[in-house]
Amino acid sequence: MAAALKGRVLTIAGSDSGGGAGIQADIKTITALGGYGASAITAVTAQNTLEVRAIHVIPPEIVGAQISCVLEDIGADCIKTGMLAGRRIIEEVANRLAELAPGTPRVVDPVMVATSGSRLMDEDSVGALKTLLLPGATLLTPNIPEAEVLCGLRVESEAQMLGAGEALLEMGADAVLLKGGHLPEERAEICDLLIDRHGHEFLRHPRIRTVHTHGTGCTLAAAIATGLAQGMPLGPAVRRACGYVQQAMRTAPGFGAGHGPLNHGHRAEPIDDL
Repeated sequence: MAAALKGRVLTIAGSDSGGGAGIQADIKTITALGGYGASAITAVTAQNTLEVRAIHVIPPEIVGAQISCVLEDIGADCIKTGMLAGRRIIEEVANRLAELAPGTPRVVDPVMVATSGSRLMDEDSVGALKTLLLPGATLLTPNIPEAEVLCGLRVESEAQMLGAGEALLEMGADAVLLKGGHLPEERAEICDLLIDRHGHEFLRHPRIRTVHTHGTGCTLAAAIATGLAQGMPLGPAVRRACGYVQQAMRTAPGFGAGHGPLNHGHRAEPIDDL
């Protein structure tokens, strides 16, 4: 008999027609890790492994209605936010979550640029994210370029990662996972920083040399959100998520001519082992 689903995750993000990132990656990840995924779609994108060709932004009131419908009936044990297309949508999301899920853990993935290089968030939206969603986030998961935009600091070393992480905590996040894959020097390993008000830890993983990296940020944040929804402490949830993403990259199917998608279905963790 299949294990019962454990952990309800509401993901609020954009749709990826290529299936590698956004809502599609989130739902696959949540399901693979034994959770239940629900969604509120903020934008419909026409994209593949090479480019984001078009973006259709969903009206904010429809985004809000999706959130309300899920939270008022199904509920959520953790909420993950990804691509939020514009200030009005960020305001709508913040208002609905404050009203309907004030104590629910939140993983905020500040999606600003697609893997293909396309810009997904303007300066006004960044300002709204900093003031409305970053404060009180259970975990903020920026990569280095996103962290630089959010805190205004240059990050080119592990010491500067620590400074940026501390600055992001001062802006109101409960914890930060600063992903170090964009450090300028070529390394044999990836160094991520997990930091909260009690201390910090550098998490080191082998660098996987591959072009199949589309949706890694979405996948990681969704995997962490699933762990939190299932009652895992933050550290173990982050470490399980990192392992999941590493294996998804190693076993990527090789689709597309650009930055290809991961293999989100490579395993489903037994819930009894959590």
